[in-house]
Order: sequence, then C-alpha cells, then structure tokens
Amino acid sequence: MTVFNKIKWSASILLVFIIVLTTNLIDKDNFQSLSNSVKTIYEDRIVASDLLFEMSTLIHHKEIAIISSDSSYMQSENSPDNEKLDNYMLQYSKTKLTEKEQFLFEQLKDDIATLKHSERNHGMQDKSKWLSQIDKVNQRLYDLSKIQLEESRRQVFISNKAKDTINFFTQGEIILLILLSILIQVIIFYKPKGDKKS
Repeated sequence: MTVFNKIKWSASILLVFIIVLTTNLIDKDNFQSLSNSVKTIYEDRIVASDLLFEMSTLIHHKEIAIISSDSSYMQSENSPDNEKLDNYMLQYSKTKLTEKEQFLFEQLKDDIATLKHSERNHGMQDKSKWLSQIDKVNQRLYDLSKIQLEESRRQVFISNKAKDTINFFTQGEIILLILLSILIQVIIFYKPKGDKKS
C-alpha cells in the first residue's frame, strides 16, 4: 500500500469518526433537551397544578364556612387549613416560575395575606368582604392554573422538536452509513484499466 493510499484511508476513517462524533454530540444535546422538558413538565407543571388544586380546595372550605356561617370551622379547622395553605404556597414557590407566573404568585400571596387578616380581625361579621377576597384568591388560582397549561404545552413542543431533530439525524446517519458502505465496496472492487494483474 502506497503512502498516498494510506493517507487516503486514514482521511476516510478520520472523516467517518468526525461525522459519528458530531452526530453523537448533537444527539446527546437533543436527548438532554428532551429529558429536561419531560422533567419540567412533571416537576414544574404537574406538581404545580396539584398544589394549585389543593390550595383551591382549602379556599373552597373557607368559602363554604363563610356562606353557611359555620363558626366551628373558624374555631377548629381554619388554623390547620391556613398552615396547609402556607405549606402548599412554600412548595409552589420552589417550582420553576415564569415571569408572569411569579407576578401572579406575588399577587396571590398578597390576596391570601389580606384574607387571613380579615379572618383574624373581622370573624364572620363581614361576609361580603370575605367573599370578595375569596373571589380574588380564586381568580389568581385560576390564572396560575392556566399558565400551567400554557407552559406544559410549550414544554411538549420543545420535546417534540428535540425528538424530530433526533429522528432527522438518525435517518441521516443511516443514509450516510449506506453511502459509505457503497463507497467502500467501490474502492475494494475497483480495478484501474492500467492494472493487468488478475
């Protein structure tokens, strides 16, 4: 084998190595993107939606107690419900929040603080004030739940885009391997016209 042929083979092998390495790095990046998207959907969207649901349930308990003038709720259940509410809000604050979500969450915290202030200072006397404050809290919870849906949809789009890119490069790799195998066959079986050896 001549030096030129050795250089040719070495360059061919190096080219295949570079192509395989490049596609592997691209695939690794896309797999990471897909993995992050799935993780975000669960940790920051599904868990957040569940926390919003739990908060909404607690607020609903308060609303029922106010409408039915249930003073026993205020004496025995309101304080534990407020502790649960604080715990859910703390957990929610640890999820990854978008800018809009952070803004709405700050408003929710303010509205809940105002609601608790009304509970401590007005008792069951001013139902309309309580119900008005509960309506604000419910609206914030509704708005935050809609953001979960929007962000989940966005994460699904990101994961689908990563999956499509992975499929594209996988198909490209298969086509490249077929072309390289054909090229190798041509190189192996090609006999120049001037070659008289059989």
